[in-house]
Amino acid sequence: MNAQQHQSLVKYDNPVLVSTTKSKGKKKGKLPPVDNQQLTQTEDILNSILPPREWTAEGQLWVQYVSSTPATRLDVINLQEQLDHKLQTRQARETGICPIREELYAQCFDELIRQVTINCAERGLLLLRVRDEIRMTIAAYQTLYESSIAFGMRKALMAEQKKAEMEATIKRLQAERSDMERQGGMLTQKIDQIETREAERQELDEKKHSDEVAYLKNLNDTLKRNLESLLAAPKK
Repeated sequence: MNAQQHQSLVKYDNPVLVSTTKSKGKKKGKLPPVDNQQLTQTEDILNSILPPREWTAEGQLWVQYVSSTPATRLDVINLQEQLDHKLQTRQARETGICPIREELYAQCFDELIRQVTINCAERGLLLLRVRDEIRMTIAAYQTLYESSIAFGMRKALMAEQKKAEMEATIKRLQAERSDMERQGGMLTQKIDQIETREAERQELDEKKHSDEVAYLKNLNDTLKRNLESLLAAPKK
């Protein structure tokens, strides 16, 4: 028997040697209904609720049945002390999810079912239904928790993927913006050059126009003076 079986809070009888080869001991009977007045013996009900433990040691098959000895008030006090001691020695967490605490409390509840079943089989079977319902509810919550964890992981991966895509888009847009800024700078420089050339050309055109006007004005004055001198000369 391993150490975990020895440490169980459920009270068992002394181990019984069944055979030297692996074979089945008592068959596990089905649970009798609560409303059946012709109940089987207490031991059979206990073995149905808490099946016997089987293990092989050195080629020998051992079976250990749950104890059918009624519990006293001292047994209940000892059970509480053993539970507190095991919770402390195995360093079970007081809050949150703790497999060790869950295992020890499950063993304690099985022991309480054993004690109640010996005194009243119907009450023990009803407690068994309560225990199974609690375990089924916990299993459903565990499944829901695992599903939520998986859903959260998928959402986190999707968020990381979208984040990477957004970062790539941001880098692409930043590169496009830098390219457009570079092109804008080049166009601004080209516009400045064109404006400078146009201003210089316009200045040259204005100066040329002014020179032509001044030349024509001087030519006109000269021709006017010549004409006046010709008109003023005496006729022969």
